[in-house]
Amino acid sequence: MPPKVICVVGPTASGKTKMGVALAKTFDGEVVSVDSMQIYRGMAIGTAAPTAEEMENVPHHMIAVADPAEQWSAARYARAAVPIVDDILRRGKRPILPECWRPILLCL
Repeated sequence: MPPKVICVVGPTASGKTKMGVALAKTFDGEVVSVDSMQIYRGMAIGTAAPTAEEMENVPHHMIAVADPAEQWSAARYARAAVPIVDDILRRGKRPILPECWRPILLCL
């Protein structure tokens, strides 16, 4: 059976982050943010990045990893995120991708 990745899609403010955490807890997973703005440091409020409390001790990846002055494309995101997703799968866990942004999702 091929490895499975769970994607959570929906409109802004529809609860994708909360659903991602719930799915990660249910399926022994880790969240890999696919939000195009949450990759930037220092922008937690403007991007609605999850707080430590909202993460509920579930490992999260690709949040606040880039300086806002840096330029990121979907391809650059994929180069950073694919090894993380592969590592999660290698460890027998399930990658959960909330906030799926179509161009980035297509690169993964």
